[in-house]
Amino acid sequence: MIRLPEIFRKLKRGPQVTLPKDFGMIVAFTGVGRDSACVDAGAGSGWLAIGLGNVAKKVTSYEWRDDFACLAEENVKRAGLEKRVKIKRKNVFEGIEEEELDLVTLDLADSDKAVPHAFKALKAGGYLVGYLPHAEQVQRFVKAAREAGFKEDFAVEAIVREMLVRDAGFRPENMGLMHTAYLVFARK
Repeated sequence: MIRLPEIFRKLKRGPQVTLPKDFGMIVAFTGVGRDSACVDAGAGSGWLAIGLGNVAKKVTSYEWRDDFACLAEENVKRAGLEKRVKIKRKNVFEGIEEEELDLVTLDLADSDKAVPHAFKALKAGGYLVGYLPHAEQVQRFVKAAREAGFKEDFAVEAIVREMLVRDAGFRPENMGLMHTAYLVFARK
């Protein structure tokens, strides 16, 4: 059983959430930190925005569905991050208003269509990350990133399996937290 950090234990779930295994990969591969400005699109329950807000200076999370935006706002309050995380009721496919960003994450259907907006919003050296459940989405996303002008890209999948540690022996658990999504990283 994978355990959640305390900040996530008080949050409510609605749509699919970005779990710590994937969030950790995003932070590790992009270098997001205390001076970073981020946009997250496809807020859903707000988990990724909250995780980013716990380490970054400022996070704006785009969500066009009112029900998801309400849940994400409630979760931001539960996490105590209202000063660092803002839920913006806007469709990211219409553009990203923020500029000179360190990171843009896209976690929504047809996210490849928002890639050009992300490219414009990122500063040189900034990262785009796609959170994509299906391999076909990865192909479309990478193609869109390359066409938009991103110079570096790579895709990974994080799989986590706990170990059973007992006096009589040590072995992997029979179950684990396997596929949640593919992560595609592209650097401007």
